Amino acid sequence: MSTLKNKIAVITGGNSGIGLATAAEFIAQGAKVVITGRKQAAIDQAVKELGSNATGVLADTANLQHTDALVEKVKALYGSIDILFINAGVGNFFPLESATEQQFDQIMGINYKGAYFTLSKFIPLLKDGASVILLSSVSATTGMANSSVYSGSKAALNSLAKVAATELAGRKIRVNSVSPGPIDTPIMDKMGLDAATREGFAGAIRNSVPLKRFGSSTEVAKLVAFLASDDSHFITGTDYIVDGGISINAVMP
Repeated sequence: MSTLKNKIAVITGGNSGIGLATAAEFIAQGAKVVITGRKQAAIDQAVKELGSNATGVLADTANLQHTDALVEKVKALYGSIDILFINAGVGNFFPLESATEQQFDQIMGINYKGAYFTLSKFIPLLKDGASVILLSSVSATTGMANSSVYSGSKAALNSLAKVAATELAGRKIRVNSVSPGPIDTPIMDKMGLDAATREGFAGAIRNSVPLKRFGSSTEVAKLVAFLASDDSHFITGTDYIVDGGISINAVMP
């Protein structure tokens, strides 16, 4: 398959999870990919796995100087790009009443501010007819408990996608968002839960999914690759839900 043959793609947070799976899918379809991450060791390992069509750049999405440097690096390497997948994000969950300013700033700084300025600063490098995909979440619309800041950051991304789709339509640049539900990614290991609590939490989520399982990063990657390809050239300003049907039901009590 070579749907993305000769395409140049940038994926933020591409060293693990959905970002890494998407990088692998893009490369399998013929693209060259630049991935970013916050840890050099993780980037190096990802590039080793992905092969010669991948380039890794150390960059923290929340640091706008890093984003400026990333843009200059990509410009020097390729001049322009066909695909921008804004995937980097963090998940941190807590009750509304106990939220701290630091927690708020960290989540919004990465998930929304970082995404916003990544898109803004890459616009001059986007080719006419390029595709931009933002990784959102079903949490943006489902009202899951303890997710007030995280959900807000993802809802902001959905709004950004629609506005950007309107502003960039004159250049035939398409902007869409993808909203996964429960996906088996390393984020589950970063929630600070002991093994028993983690499995109990995972089990409760699994039982809420009509398909009774977590999704895989590869399944999300397939959808992102479709939106990145010319096969979706009449699709823009749309949010795609990939959640096993969980948004049909109440997410969590």
